[in-house]
Amino acid sequence: GLVKEGKVQLFLNAADHEHMKAAFVGALESNGMEYDNVTDMNGVQAFKDKMKTDEPSKNVTLFSYDDYFTAVATTDILCNVADVLACKPSELAFYPIPKLMIRRVGDHEAYSALRASELGDGTLELREVPEVIRYAKLFMSTNLMEVMCKSIEDNNKIGIYDGCKNAMRMALERAEQM
Repeated sequence: GLVKEGKVQLFLNAADHEHMKAAFVGALESNGMEYDNVTDMNGVQAFKDKMKTDEPSKNVTLFSYDDYFTAVATTDILCNVADVLACKPSELAFYPIPKLMIRRVGDHEAYSALRASELGDGTLELREVPEVIRYAKLFMSTNLMEVMCKSIEDNNKIGIYDGCKNAMRMALERAEQM
């Protein structure tokens, strides 16, 4: 497929979930896929730094950890060097990166995918593998990624992604009033 042909590179974040790491490793090995495994924060930083000027040594890189902080921080760090984030429609739906929204875990997540689609920086929820593959091909054969990136630029200009900044500003203003 696209990964074996070198057309797509995957960064798989199993985080601190051993069962996800086992599932990823099983799928990769059963499909004869070579992969690198990053297991700590130093490795994540080194990978990000390398990606700024170079390509990964293998088409698949697995990120798996024993600690929660590194697991969560990995997505934040890698968004700077990734082209598209494929994720369930959780809080990640609000990241300023083109998003391929895969099957949700909870019903409450449906609205996150809908919002990303409305903003133009993500797809609607793609519940089946053939849909995900179709969109991966669209990213490569059309200007879909360019359109999403333009939406991100436009959204940023009007403050769509400023939620944390605004929350901090309001908290500091309240603290000053006390």
